[in-house]
Amino acid sequence: MNLDPPFAELIRPLVVDALAEDHAHEDATTRAVVDDDLRCTAAIICKEAGVVCGLGVAYLAFAELDSGLVFKQYSTDGARVQSDQPLASVAGRVAPILSAERVALNFMQRLSGIATITARVVQAVEGTGVTILDTRKTTPGLRLLEKYAVRCGGGTNHRMDLSDAILLKDNHLATGKLQELSLGDLVRRAVERRNGLSVEVEVTRIREAEEAMAAGATRLLLDNMSTTEMATVVDLAKGRAQTEASGGITIENAREVALTGVDYISLGALTHSVKALDLSLELIG
Repeated sequence: MNLDPPFAELIRPLVVDALAEDHAHEDATTRAVVDDDLRCTAAIICKEAGVVCGLGVAYLAFAELDSGLVFKQYSTDGARVQSDQPLASVAGRVAPILSAERVALNFMQRLSGIATITARVVQAVEGTGVTILDTRKTTPGLRLLEKYAVRCGGGTNHRMDLSDAILLKDNHLATGKLQELSLGDLVRRAVERRNGLSVEVEVTRIREAEEAMAAGATRLLLDNMSTTEMATVVDLAKGRAQTEASGGITIENAREVALTGVDYISLGALTHSVKALDLSLELIG
């Protein structure tokens, strides 16, 4: 499988919970019509072109219901696949295959959708030197898997959680008024207390970028700035801070943003509103 043992152990509880949510061990339909000893081989088929992700997770779903099922991969996570391409097969007793089908496909469809859209954005900015980042706008409980899918699509993970780095966003900056502190004061406070972490500051104006850098910010999050403003900040930040563009960025305008010279582009849409890749499981004998 694609999942190394430590990662598999981290996500196995997610698979167990999903199977419990679906009452896969109490599949009334399958119990009613399928003999317990009936055996077959089923194939997971991709119904549209994209980037596959989640094969190892699908394996865990089937294995959780019957460790005797034989799962074979015909592709790998991160691979580009075409419509009607078989991705994997599972052989053994029919009943657990049917009972785990929906959970296995749900994981694979969502993760493959994330990997696919990420790959498209990465391709759109190819040659510019910019790095495509995800965000923390993930499905609660599924962040490890969704950020794994971003990596499979060629993207890079931003913060995994709130402990990874300091990122002063609009609401953090709004506390300045409550504490009678300026943007620069807040940034200096963060720099003093960072404990080795990077300090990123969300800015919407050029003067805010200048104030944040003067106070010691190591990265600037350029929120909903025009490309002209971004280019200006990039010039100001050279040798002083990294730059990250965010807000209103799509596949269509990602390259234009990348050409401003920013180091990073982050897109919440990679995970928060992704279209699932169309997959199906078909009994083949």
